[in-house]
Amino acid sequence: MDVKSVGVIGAGQMGNGIAHVMALAGYNVLLNDISQDALDAAIETIKGNLARQVSRGKIGDDEMQAALQRIKTTLNLPEIGQTDLVIEAATEREAIKHAIFEDLQPHLQAHTILTSNTSSISITRLASRTDRPERFMGFHFMNPVPVMQLVELIRGIATDEETFATCKAVVDRLGKTAASAEDFPAFIVNRILMPMINEAVYTLYEGVGSVQSIDQSMKLGANHPMGPLELADFIGLDTCLAIMNVLHEGLADTKYRPCPLLTKYVEAGWLGRKTDRGFYDYRGEVPAPTR
Repeated sequence: MDVKSVGVIGAGQMGNGIAHVMALAGYNVLLNDISQDALDAAIETIKGNLARQVSRGKIGDDEMQAALQRIKTTLNLPEIGQTDLVIEAATEREAIKHAIFEDLQPHLQAHTILTSNTSSISITRLASRTDRPERFMGFHFMNPVPVMQLVELIRGIATDEETFATCKAVVDRLGKTAASAEDFPAFIVNRILMPMINEAVYTLYEGVGSVQSIDQSMKLGANHPMGPLELADFIGLDTCLAIMNVLHEGLADTKYRPCPLLTKYVEAGWLGRKTDRGFYDYRGEVPAPTR
């Protein structure tokens, strides 16, 4: 199948990044959200990120302008059904994703492929609530989307080979690398990454080290580009907690139990960079550890 148009549901950090790379690769993009403010903010973010690529010589100004022309926005979810490939990038809550696909289903073209950018939720379960489980799969981008090279492609139990091949061709056109993952909780990257972050939170919770010493230890001792607590703030502590809950419930192993301190931060609304406070306080000129 030749994909020409892509519908992206959700204009947040992941959604606007997906719209950015799709438009830059030549696809016509329709970006949807329930908030006009979110759509306006997404377009401004995309403009800024494209301009940064121009300033660094990654792309030309003509490429930036062409990409921006390919992106349209809508508050009307049914319009997304007229695209060839739909990528759902809404919040990491299964009930919300089910509702989106159920509302969208009557408006889909017969050939439209449905995908989810979920970082942990069962693709088979999401697909089962649609009329096309064979044309449904996981399409998991890494954050930040314009920078990160990997895309996880996850087949559900019913996903057919044509759907996988079509999505793989899209990843190739984006100039990214596809990793094929089985439909297990959190797939590959987050199955490995999130327990490490959770263990770093336990290390803080138990007083083994401070925020700063934990992050410094992993950056300088393990050559990580970003400390695990700094990375958790970047991802969003609510997202980290949601993924750990999926792992804990889906695999029924106590080693995936979310750290109580992670839960406490989320309950406090300290979600990381997006709320200006998490394991670091971002309200000053320089991020300051909160513990």
